[in-house]
Amino acid sequence: MVDTVRRRRGRACRAYATWLGCVFSALLSGLAAADQKDPRLDHLFAELHDASDVTAAAGIETRIWRIWLQYDDRSVAALMRHGVELMGTLRLDEAIAVLSEVVRRAPNFAEAWNKRATAFYLKQDLVSSMADIRRVLDLEPRHFGAISGLGLILIRRGDLGGALAAFEKVLSINPRSPSARVQAARLREALRHSSI
Repeated sequence: MVDTVRRRRGRACRAYATWLGCVFSALLSGLAAADQKDPRLDHLFAELHDASDVTAAAGIETRIWRIWLQYDDRSVAALMRHGVELMGTLRLDEAIAVLSEVVRRAPNFAEAWNKRATAFYLKQDLVSSMADIRRVLDLEPRHFGAISGLGLILIRRGDLGGALAAFEKVLSINPRSPSARVQAARLREALRHSSI
């Protein structure tokens, strides 16, 4: 049982690391005036839901991330970039301090909360990560990255039913998400075996 939990945690951490790499790439592509209130998002989410294949969906996700990562205050944008760079080198305490300043200055910037949630997750502070994810979802309920992060936390807590609900929510937003499909299938199988 302990080995099974360790394997699940290892897979969850690898999945989160892959997702985090995509986010870093999107952030480094540049910041401008946008964020989760950008009017282009509604159209992009409709496109994402109806994407014809995984490649098309991945391209649309990238466009969404780029918008989420943008902020019109240059000093906030610079702090955000710095916090993500610190996270990328696993200087997590420093990243959390910088990202805390970002959310203090821009409390309605959903992606800043999401980045801090990610840093807390990498630091193994699941309680703080969960609190920040809830704030992200208050600001942007369609945030598939935060919902995936929630699913990974619930796996680590042993709440497989809650984790499955999270990944099914991701699939309702992006039916082509390969990582959410894999996670949901594994969770359904684990829950089926646990009920036998």
